[in-house]
Amino acid sequence: MGNTVSCCGSPESSPQLPSRQPTERLEELQTSTEVSDDNTVPYLQHISDREVPDELASESNPSDHARAGTIFLSKSQTDGEQYTHVSPGPLSKKYSSCSTIFIDDNTVSQPNLKSTIKCVTLAIYYHIKNRDSGRSLDIFDEKLHPLSREPVPEDYADVDPEHKLIYRFVRTLFSAAQLTAECAIVTLVYLERLLTYAELDICPANWKRIVLGAILLASKVWDDQAVWNVDYCQILKDITVEDMNEMERQFLELLQFNINVPASVYAKYYFDLRQLADDNNLNFPLEPLNNQRAQKLEAISRLCEDKYKDLSRASMRRSISADNLIGIRRSNAVLS
Repeated sequence: MGNTVSCCGSPESSPQLPSRQPTERLEELQTSTEVSDDNTVPYLQHISDREVPDELASESNPSDHARAGTIFLSKSQTDGEQYTHVSPGPLSKKYSSCSTIFIDDNTVSQPNLKSTIKCVTLAIYYHIKNRDSGRSLDIFDEKLHPLSREPVPEDYADVDPEHKLIYRFVRTLFSAAQLTAECAIVTLVYLERLLTYAELDICPANWKRIVLGAILLASKVWDDQAVWNVDYCQILKDITVEDMNEMERQFLELLQFNINVPASVYAKYYFDLRQLADDNNLNFPLEPLNNQRAQKLEAISRLCEDKYKDLSRASMRRSISADNLIGIRRSNAVLS
């Protein structure tokens, strides 16, 4: 599963990953041959020597390790310029009082769809705005593989898209395919994993197809009833099924078929998106606490309380056996 060439395509059609220089391979070969003797088999490194240390792996692959910081949050803080979100005004800001309590229903297990999409698209906006260079692949180039029949502008690779344009594109896909907010967070994880593994940059020329490929893969991995590729062709009228299949295949190969998203990584991306929203004045919706919502919160808290009671009882049963000891036997000391 980790090979860059899958069984569903020829090696010539697969994307070429950045390879090491021949001098590096020669030095590695010389190091391995110096350790081996002439009368023994060639020296093979131990698996622990070939594995990347956790410190280095966490720095290079933030989408795989919970301790590493997300790329989008660091890019949003590079130049100090924050996205200016237009506030609706001071009168619309809600405050809790003795008679009314406003609560935020946006949790890590059930995020708010609209707010999550706004934060994810804002993270993509900062990826494009503060990109390192313009490294890309032909499969993601919109001029080579257009998503619509409208002619692509000549300066399509030079003009950065606005946040509203990115939000409108992602919101249309999520609304038509009826995807969840959790799928948006997984989409961002796959996007940053692609940029890290394949050493690419998301830029004005490829951002639509990269985002589309990440949404396509996240919807199939996360949702139980995944959306088929032909369904996306009905949303985007001018794209073909063959193009979608080829983009999905190469996207998986560039990810090295690593589609696992640990719970710790998911939680890290969620809270970093909340931090991004706070830095850019994106307020999450607050709803008044009514009787129905209060009963729901009470039921959830009662369920959690019962679960903790069961866990404490189980731990007491395991430790109560120490109270049944009659006494501690001591050996007699021998005095010489």
